[in-house]
Amino acid sequence: MKKFLAEFIGTFTLVLIGCGTAMLVGCDSANGCGYLLTALAFGLTIVGMAYCVGNVSGCHINPAVSLAVLITGGMSVKDFALYVVAQCLGATAAAATLKGVFSLGNVVDQTTALGSNGLVHVGNNAVAGLIVEALLTCIFVLVILGVTSKKANHGSFAGVVIGFTLVLVHILGIGLTGTSVNPARSLGPAIFAGGAALADLWVFIVGPFVGAVIAALVHKVFEK
Repeated sequence: MKKFLAEFIGTFTLVLIGCGTAMLVGCDSANGCGYLLTALAFGLTIVGMAYCVGNVSGCHINPAVSLAVLITGGMSVKDFALYVVAQCLGATAAAATLKGVFSLGNVVDQTTALGSNGLVHVGNNAVAGLIVEALLTCIFVLVILGVTSKKANHGSFAGVVIGFTLVLVHILGIGLTGTSVNPARSLGPAIFAGGAALADLWVFIVGPFVGAVIAALVHKVFEK
């Protein structure tokens, strides 16, 4: 239960701060600082949560990360299922909180999308979205597996490395898909945003999972 609660809290915080920042600052191409602020919001949240719940659950707060850990033998199928449930519940609760707070504050324009992911900037092309999400997730997860490996010597700096890698993939990905690399992070906002966000949700579930599988297989080769 402690691990379940830790993953819930971690994912809730990630979506609350990351998507909340995106809602406030905007992520259009004319607003470059919005890109950077949103990227930093997601990445720095990971840094904070790594040192908050990392010693309890490992701070996956991402079903794609949990899948990679499962494939590399770092967790059981039962724990994987519990982690994914906790992560999705945390993301959904955070999206509901954002919708409620922004609605109460009459911030109507930013409330509808809730920081959800989309395919508008890749011409509504699902294949392009899948490729972007798979590649970015692969890079992100490969770094996580490497920095947390038993062979690694990064110690207490692992959380910082992981957090700033998430910043890195967001800097590129925001202008393409809004950057998911995390099925739970996409699920929560899409449920409340509806429309295209919900219709395209499968891309932001399949893409990250494919990227995670590739990263796990590459990591296994590195570890041999």
